[in-house]
Amino acid sequence: MTTTDRTPDRAADADAAHPITRPDAQVHFGVFFQGVNHTTIWSDPESGSQTDFASFERVARTAERGLFDAFFLGEGLRLRESRGRLHDLDVVGRPDAITQLAALAAVTERIGLVATQNTTYNDPVDLARRLASLDVLSGGRAAWNVVTTDNAWTGENFRRGGYLDHARRYDRAEQVLATARRIWDAWPQGPDGRVARVEAHGDLVDVTIDPTTPRSPQGHPVIFQAGDSPQGRDFAARSADVIFSRHGSVLADALEFAADIRARAVAAGRPEDDVKVFPGTAIVVGDTPAEAEEKARWVARQQVTPATALHVVGTIWGEDLDGYDPDGPLPAHDPAVAELGGEGGSSTTGARTHEVAARWRALAEAEGLSIRDLVIRVSGERGFVGTPSAVADRLVQFVRTGAVDGFNLSPWLVPSGLDDVVDRVVPELQERGAYRTAYAGTTLREHLGLRAVARRAGTGAAGAREAALARV
Repeated sequence: MTTTDRTPDRAADADAAHPITRPDAQVHFGVFFQGVNHTTIWSDPESGSQTDFASFERVARTAERGLFDAFFLGEGLRLRESRGRLHDLDVVGRPDAITQLAALAAVTERIGLVATQNTTYNDPVDLARRLASLDVLSGGRAAWNVVTTDNAWTGENFRRGGYLDHARRYDRAEQVLATARRIWDAWPQGPDGRVARVEAHGDLVDVTIDPTTPRSPQGHPVIFQAGDSPQGRDFAARSADVIFSRHGSVLADALEFAADIRARAVAAGRPEDDVKVFPGTAIVVGDTPAEAEEKARWVARQQVTPATALHVVGTIWGEDLDGYDPDGPLPAHDPAVAELGGEGGSSTTGARTHEVAARWRALAEAEGLSIRDLVIRVSGERGFVGTPSAVADRLVQFVRTGAVDGFNLSPWLVPSGLDDVVDRVVPELQERGAYRTAYAGTTLREHLGLRAVARRAGTGAAGAREAALARV
């Protein structure tokens, strides 16, 4: 969360030019429990643990009280490092997402449960079975956020360092997903039906399996996808039910992203509304605009501590900057390496450090920013800041101009960070007729307004493509 050069007044004036195209559209919310990340203020005295089940339970129950569509968990297949040492500036380690969500299924009733799971290192048969099991046990509330993981550094944890380049990872993802869907669709509908054997013989997936898990009330898990590259967007447009993006705080940017995804969906032979757009964002509210702005500035500075600021800049420079003043200028010399590997996580993998350094120097010089100020400035859009009424108006505008279908909110404090949204923003949305007042269905697919699952075993455009991918 950070300040931007878009002042509230200028942003509102620019956004007013975008027409309302969906006057009855409703705002939908998911919650993204980030876990290992400095955007959650783990140092706050009110903060809970990133591994204690009580933290997950409190956030999930609050979201369900607020009639959210889904509770969304990330994944960590290797601990982050910094120049060969464990990166323990914030918190370290987290449990497996499917295991956490299975436990949450027992203490919640309606909210969807989204597990981020990797297609590069998971076995497709085992993964399909575990996701189907979560879907059955939760009564049709499971979803799979399909990720490919983009670095050989993580692959070393699976004795597959350097396994698959960027393009081939998406090839494998499509084959894994196509195989999983065929496994889920193999279960018979009627009492006299038989479970069909699934044979998938592609160049990256080669399995023969007799499925063991029945279908859930929603058919099978909802598919999320979070890639932002052209390949990731195409993959989502062909295969996903929901795309999770970074384009959720600036209206013009969100509209451009949504239009691109819908055009790609049509090109893939799907209706343009077949892929729901759920960008990640954050909400900070106060009793007055000034109080909200002050709170947002406080949140940003708590997220980017002096040590965090030095770490972020040190990652780009490829050296330890502990001797530098976080309230002083950037290093005068150039970064030690030209391009970063995956040690710092996916957000910096492949970064061309000299280009980043030049861009940061220009920005810092133009705006008189210290190291810490700069890191806050470039950390991303700050989300929605204002009174509950003003924030509700902006959220409705995003949904009803067609920029988004909903938002995946990242609370800046765990486990109490959703309280203001549920207790103050949701009622404002309900007063505007722009938010549900009760769950209408029991499954995640129903919450999201998705079409019913069609059995894809070689039928229709999607089925034919998936059958071809799996080389049946």
